[in-house]
Amino acid sequence: MSRKYFGTDGVRGRVGEHPITPQFVMLLGYAAGKVLAKTEHVQSERPGVLIGKDTRISGYMLESALEAGLIAAGIDVYLAGPIPTPAVAYLTRALRLQAGVVISASHNPFDDNGIKFFSGSGMKLPDEVEQAIEAELDNPMQTNPSGSLGKAKRIDDAVGRYIEFCKSTFPADMNLRGMKIVVDSAHGATYHIARHVFHELGADVIAIGAEPNGKNINEGYGATSPKNLQQAVKEQHANIGLALDGDGDRLIMVDAEGKLYDGDQLLYIIAKHRQALGTLHGGVVGTLMTNLAFEHAMQKLAIPFARAKVGDRYVMEVLQEKKWQLGGENSGHIICLDKHSTGDGIVSALQVLCALRMKQQTLAQATSDLQMYPQILINVKVKGKAAELLEMTPVKAEVAKAERDLNGKGRVLLRPSGTEPLLRVMVEGEDGVQVKMWAERIAGVVREVAG
Repeated sequence: MSRKYFGTDGVRGRVGEHPITPQFVMLLGYAAGKVLAKTEHVQSERPGVLIGKDTRISGYMLESALEAGLIAAGIDVYLAGPIPTPAVAYLTRALRLQAGVVISASHNPFDDNGIKFFSGSGMKLPDEVEQAIEAELDNPMQTNPSGSLGKAKRIDDAVGRYIEFCKSTFPADMNLRGMKIVVDSAHGATYHIARHVFHELGADVIAIGAEPNGKNINEGYGATSPKNLQQAVKEQHANIGLALDGDGDRLIMVDAEGKLYDGDQLLYIIAKHRQALGTLHGGVVGTLMTNLAFEHAMQKLAIPFARAKVGDRYVMEVLQEKKWQLGGENSGHIICLDKHSTGDGIVSALQVLCALRMKQQTLAQATSDLQMYPQILINVKVKGKAAELLEMTPVKAEVAKAERDLNGKGRVLLRPSGTEPLLRVMVEGEDGVQVKMWAERIAGVVREVAG
């Protein structure tokens, strides 16, 4: 069954344009409520759903619409306010609720927004449940009788609960004293959380990107815009810097010299550390975008490695299939299933810091034997279905030329974005000049074909 609304990360789009309108979001809440009432009804009590959001100004409007729809379907609503996506996953599980909903468009600009759901186990909703919600959307909305409506309650201690949870994933006999850390919250959902986690573990924390105004989320700060973090680390003579994205599930880091470390490099540090401790439990899952050097490094360490489709939900699917615990994306989504049920930027940072503290290493030292291959990613804006461009003869011909020239010493990957109208062109290999040339040539052909 094809989906009309749900993409790889829930329902997402421009605010005010279908489907991100208050009318549709209310219907979505009602449909989700009806599905949950059928599948999760427990001991004659009303199902409960937690709603969290990031700092976008549109979150107020969409939160109210979603709340109205759920209550109309007979669902009790628990409002957590602005908290990170992984905090919603944690609190849904901790409060024994039937589902959690996040109002966020992650790393997108402020005028986008989205709705994504978590199950009661703190994981993304299974495909079949999302399909059931879409099917319910085709039915007319019929508000429950007054005696069967849901209620709403605000969770006043949501932030404090989540801070304590994050700290609990760091060894109890270890601290961060003596470390100066710059924490960039992207003016997003971790603005009032991240600094406290690292400070309470003993670090001297300098917070940046922590003054949201509803319109500045991800603007010049955060995991997708690291220049201000690099500058702040050097100006403050900090040991390390870390940047989260708007909803707090991505992480990148910066060393004292201002050098960036992406998700592949951070995942490598965690994997190697766990292997040394004997706590890895299986292999590591990456994605089609994972650097080829990472795969080769796993081979050298005799750690099993598997690639999933791009998107943390697909990484999770492979982890569950193989019964492994560790996986991630080069964009900074890192999943440590022994610590949390979903990717979490703060928890991932603590796993990296734990490895560095135990070995008394810097980021550079911990990754010295991982020499990343040059990788160029060009996003080409397209109209219509980006997937159709992959079958165009000029595009296929240019890709074939590139693959012949790379001669087994690199990769070419073209894929449609799951969240934006983009075709992503990625080329990687040992020769940086060659990689850049082919990425630009293929992107140029895509633009020509796309008109």
